[in-house]
Amino acid sequence: MGPNLVIYQWGRYSEKDGGRVTRPDFIITNANIITLDKHNTIAGSVAVTNGRISGIWKEQEPPRNEVMRDGKTEVLNLKGKTLLPGFIDTHNHLLMYAVFQQQVDCRTPPNQSIDDIIKNIKEKAETLSPGEWIIGWGYDDTLLKEKRHPTREDLDKAAPHHPVYISHISGHLAAVNSMALKLAGLGDSITDPKGGHFGRDAFGRLNGVIYELSALKMIQDVLPKANVHQLASLLGEAAYDYVRQGITTSTEAAAGLQHGEMELEAYLLASQKDFNPLKMRLMIMHEIVDAKYAHYTPQQLNQELLDRSDQRVKLDSIKLFQDGSIQGLTAALRQPYHNQPHLNGELIYEQEQLNQLVLKFHKKGYRLAIHGNGDRAIGSILDAYQFALISLPRPDHRHRIEHVQTATIEDLDRIKTLNVAASFFINHVYYWGDRHARLFLGSKRASRINPLQEAVQRDILFTLHSDCPITPISPLFSIWAAVNRLTKDGDILGADQRIDVLTALKAMTSAGAKLNFEEEETGSIEVGKQADLVVLGENPLRCHPLEIKDIPIDCTIIAGQIKHCLL
Repeated sequence: MGPNLVIYQWGRYSEKDGGRVTRPDFIITNANIITLDKHNTIAGSVAVTNGRISGIWKEQEPPRNEVMRDGKTEVLNLKGKTLLPGFIDTHNHLLMYAVFQQQVDCRTPPNQSIDDIIKNIKEKAETLSPGEWIIGWGYDDTLLKEKRHPTREDLDKAAPHHPVYISHISGHLAAVNSMALKLAGLGDSITDPKGGHFGRDAFGRLNGVIYELSALKMIQDVLPKANVHQLASLLGEAAYDYVRQGITTSTEAAAGLQHGEMELEAYLLASQKDFNPLKMRLMIMHEIVDAKYAHYTPQQLNQELLDRSDQRVKLDSIKLFQDGSIQGLTAALRQPYHNQPHLNGELIYEQEQLNQLVLKFHKKGYRLAIHGNGDRAIGSILDAYQFALISLPRPDHRHRIEHVQTATIEDLDRIKTLNVAASFFINHVYYWGDRHARLFLGSKRASRINPLQEAVQRDILFTLHSDCPITPISPLFSIWAAVNRLTKDGDILGADQRIDVLTALKAMTSAGAKLNFEEEETGSIEVGKQADLVVLGENPLRCHPLEIKDIPIDCTIIAGQIKHCLL
């Protein structure tokens, strides 16, 4: 269990001016304030000045002799509702989510079969001229009635006169039709690239299913490209879905993955034009940095991002992938897949290649964030980090591993020893836990996915994330998943890996701030910190744990500005 809560007992944490608090821009009163500071203080009112917290009191209203009010002072009366630090989602794909909203929905539900997907694609084709691309997203072979991927023949039937590309729900696979393969110049004699491969039928012919990023790129290179203004506009529309979920800071987990350098430009433009109210942190694909910013230091690159985004976009890290997706059977495991005993998945890089790539960026002073779902990939990433840290020790590097789905006890011990941070894709427990147990991993390995309690026991710095659009964006859902570990079928998957609510809340707030090197600026409600706040309709520490995901988000405040409010 997490540390006990304490009631704010003494003192006025406030900025004084002649014995009075400087005139605040607004005051929040009659609140249940869960500060998530190091003492787990509970308070009753707070003042905000120039975008920062300027006073906190245990009383439900600031004492009159300590606050200067006039007719311009706004008062937000919460009437007993709960105030928390704003949520920090440390791994998602906002731009991908934004773009997907414009595509054909191939998810299950609503689609129950390949025929349903074909119907949707046919309907889309009727609205387009011959030769125009049809792009869809979200199909899941294991949930479709046929229990298989759509093939080129299926998609040819749906749209024989249009190239078709539909992405798998994992984001690591896709299915395409014959016209798409032809436009990409891909024939049956194509050689599989390192770290990816092309699906084939019994006769060795391409069946239209494409596995992993290196193979997907061959198709993505011929997909129609949006311009930077279109992408920035889409970002702005999608960002408010995040704000309505109480998110104040969001980390784009692979800037440049699909649209190259244009993605960085879109994020900068969206913030500069105030389309996107979120504070953004960017994991930038290493190829983009090598091509465009090779002569930059991390500090110079970060400063350029700040200067061109009205101070809203910062550098998070250099992003690499070392394996794929468990549900796509491409994550690199030490032991074979439960339902495919001949498969272990594949590492993207040979170990020496990864070692040198990590060392290069580590020496330049960058933080690295590396995707690792399978335990073999996690071990490989740790080997690379260890190699870099032996070559050039750096005590507070905060290098990251992303997802960390199947980390073993030994892996967690190494994560702690190397001072590596972990960002857990906790939503996997609900959305894929049943299938991990039944199909991909077997019950024993599945019960240990996202081993949060073992991370707590080792005092590992970790956060929770949604990986949106792979799962819907909702910090409260991620907290709910960490606390309950319920699957879609209603089973508890790995009861001994559950964590308490307070720890889960911190994993979405103060731990996120620390992971972002911003623990002095945000992540808790303390005087001097930025006023990034969220108002909840219920107290997550007092309601039933099963109700956490359904708590209303009533208000979101970013740097002292109300961006969403239902009060």
